[in-house]
Amino acid sequence: MDNIKAICAGQLWHLAALVALLLMLVGYCSLRPDLLQGALLGVSTQTWFWIAIATPVLHQVYVWLVWRVELYTRAFTRRFGLPTAFKAYALGFSLLFVGRLITIILLASSSACSLSWPPLLAYGLAVLITPPVLFLFYSVKRYFTFERAYGIDHFDPQYQEPYVKQGIFQYTDNGMYVFGLMVLYLPGLLWLSEAALLAAAFNHAYIWVHYYCTERPDMVAIYGKAP
Repeated sequence: MDNIKAICAGQLWHLAALVALLLMLVGYCSLRPDLLQGALLGVSTQTWFWIAIATPVLHQVYVWLVWRVELYTRAFTRRFGLPTAFKAYALGFSLLFVGRLITIILLASSSACSLSWPPLLAYGLAVLITPPVLFLFYSVKRYFTFERAYGIDHFDPQYQEPYVKQGIFQYTDNGMYVFGLMVLYLPGLLWLSEAALLAAAFNHAYIWVHYYCTERPDMVAIYGKAP
């Protein structure tokens, strides 16, 4: 019973925040019936839009469930061993994370040229976003490690590394949330798609729900503190 309580801690807030974000999306789309016009590969823009919204929800629910079950029961590592359990989880994480970008690219293509901004403004923003995104991924690879980004500390009780203060992390403790999700704005800017930008904004807002409702409490449980 205590394990179930620990696994579910913070998730009512997660659900409430998700419902609020979805209601805002529905409300905005209802005011803009032209926003989801178009199609790609025989699939309507509206369908691509909701697939692009469903993918991060699936991703973050997957991470919450695997992280918490492993952290509080060691169910996966006891059954499969640490290397196999972590690699299987990381594969699912990678597929869903890449799926966020792919679905937004498909959405942007299906609703291209729907953005009312001047193209030079959109392309200029894309140019400005790209360097911090690249610096973030360099910093993760060089200093933070992808294993830690995936959440190895939930699987390996011996993993006790200090907080990273190098690369982009010397400027912010939450570099992945601040800058990493900016990559999702690029398809909307390059294809001039308002629907894709809206889906990217949802991704960016929703990742903070994951941080406050799942990751930050887990960091306190694992390290005794959080940034």
